[in-house]
Amino acid sequence: MDFLNKYTDQSYAVFRIVLGFLFLCHGTQKLFGWPIAFPYDSSPLMMAAGVIEALGGAMIIAGFFSRIAAFICSGTMAVAYWMVHGLNDVFPIANGGELAVVYCFAFLFIAAKGPGIWSVNNK
Repeated sequence: MDFLNKYTDQSYAVFRIVLGFLFLCHGTQKLFGWPIAFPYDSSPLMMAAGVIEALGGAMIIAGFFSRIAAFICSGTMAVAYWMVHGLNDVFPIANGGELAVVYCFAFLFIAAKGPGIWSVNNK
């Protein structure tokens, strides 16, 4: 698979952008009911999560202070996992928390690696 080595930077940028976009959609769903209605009652905690998801997702897409944004998003997903899923069962597959775990560790990776190419803060 050596032929893929020349696309490492581009594939990481696409990963960062797509992950940020997916997270942004979670935030807009909570805040604005878009692209689909949020199925749960709004609470101050849910609205705070929506702000973090929307703003953090946008910052990660743009690569603007993405290390800080990704770190905060990672922490948000860790809290979401333990508040909503983790107390129901030990295994994420059994408690419905797989997506929160994936987001948590993907954002932690972005926080460690930085924005990469195609970003406002390319460092």
